[in-house]
Amino acid sequence: RGRSPTLQELEVTVMDARMCNNSRFWDGGIAPTMICFQGQQRGSAPAKGDSGSPLVCGKRPAVAGVMSFSSPDATDPFKPPVATSTVKNKKWIRKTLR
Repeated sequence: RGRSPTLQELEVTVMDARMCNNSRFWDGGIAPTMICFQGQQRGSAPAKGDSGSPLVCGKRPAVAGVMSFSSPDATDPFKPPVATSTVKNKKWIRKTLR
């Protein structure tokens, strides 16, 4: 499939980190600086090439993370997509931007 000429978005739900690290899911591979999420519609997931996309949350939308990786089968419910937390890396981001 080719690239879309229009900006796409996906409604997601953030998963509990303990659940994401469960042996049925990423089995301890998720660090405290990572955020697991799932598409709200069954079977919806980020596509190949979405790495680096923002994970935006809140009533006053703010970037909470940056899409990092997913399993080869992006719709595998036991390997949810993972973003890197911008909140937990805020000090490093600010220091690097200076």
